[in-house]
Amino acid sequence: MALLANRSFNAGTEKDNILSTSSDEFLKGLERSDTDLPFPAVNSPVPPESRLVVHTEPRSAGADRFRLVQVRLRHLQAHKKLKCLLITSPMPGDGKSTISLNLATALSEKGKRSVLLLEADVYRPSILKKLYLNPWPGLTECLDNNSDPMLAVRRVDPLGFYLLPAGTPTQAGNFLQSELSPQFITSLASTFRWILIDAPPTTPMAEILVLRALSDATLLVVRAGETPREAIEEATKVLGVDHILGIIMNGVEGLDKVYSKYYGYTGPNPRKK
Repeated sequence: MALLANRSFNAGTEKDNILSTSSDEFLKGLERSDTDLPFPAVNSPVPPESRLVVHTEPRSAGADRFRLVQVRLRHLQAHKKLKCLLITSPMPGDGKSTISLNLATALSEKGKRSVLLLEADVYRPSILKKLYLNPWPGLTECLDNNSDPMLAVRRVDPLGFYLLPAGTPTQAGNFLQSELSPQFITSLASTFRWILIDAPPTTPMAEILVLRALSDATLLVVRAGETPREAIEEATKVLGVDHILGIIMNGVEGLDKVYSKYYGYTGPNPRKK
């Protein structure tokens, strides 16, 4: 499902020096669990259409790739300030929201880590639909009413992460650019270990620069064989090479067959012998 392609993610490079964090420090971080936060819970049936392979197909190639991202991100967080990640794509339809959902699920480790998925694509929100959840007031209402964003956060079970949805879709241009402030993110950052921002595509949304300024780094999602090279290059210019932590390639085919042979099964259920 997902591949990484950026030197920032290569453990041991001179730029990040990820492995300078001692094994003891990293293992202690793995052992610590976040306490349950006092937010209302909503239950998702996690339908197959959601493509949440981390939950529905934990032994698949796609799920393994997300676990790889999880481990590398935790190494990076242990080494330097890294909490708020912007997840975007050059074009609509590249799969950034699906990547966001899987990554939030992987990082939360079934609720052991406090991970907030903030849906900032207020023009074409899709998270609630993917999870088959009834809508509730979200980001647009918080910004319109200047209300506490904590009141709009819900824990999504059985996935274990927390969600602040986009809310009522807006058609107002530059909505986030005029309304979203650093204080909004700061108010959330003190509570959650990770904040993942499911952002609009970089083209043609001007708000991406506002969201970039509010985040520590960017994960850029592209679709194999479909996202134009020119769009990727333009997105890189908009975001800045130094801000792009990694590129996640979506829609890579052929990996599942390899994993099926290795694990001795096809699909989510073990093959009878």
